[in-house]
Amino acid sequence: MTLRHENSTVTWDELPAAVTTCLRALRDRDAATALTTFAADAEVTDEGRTVRGRSAIADWLSSAGSEFTYTTTCISATMPDASNVDVLQRLDGDFPGGVAELHHRFTLVGGLIRRLVIEP
Repeated sequence: MTLRHENSTVTWDELPAAVTTCLRALRDRDAATALTTFAADAEVTDEGRTVRGRSAIADWLSSAGSEFTYTTTCISATMPDASNVDVLQRLDGDFPGGVAELHHRFTLVGGLIRRLVIEP
C-alpha cells in the first residue's frame, strides 16, 4: 500500500512501527498488543472523551467499538515531522451510518505513542 507523505510518497512499512502495530492491533481487536505501543503516560481521545495512563487506555481498548462489527481501510497518511502521524481510515460496519472516515492522529515520543486523537 502506498500512502501520501507531506513531501513524498511513503509505503505503509515506512510509517513508525508503533503506528502500524497499533492500527493492526485495533483492527484485530488485540488490546494487549495495542497497549504495548503506548507510553506509560499516554493519553487517548476518542468520541470527545480523553483517557490517560496505560490502565485507562487498557480499559478503553477493551471496550472501544466492541458493540459493532466493522472493517478498516487505510486511505492516506501524512507525517509533518518524525513525531506526528495522521492516518485517515475508512470504517465500514454495522454502526449507525455504516461508513465513517476517521483520522488517527498520533504523537510519538521515544518510539511509543504519547497521544492518540481519533476524530472525523
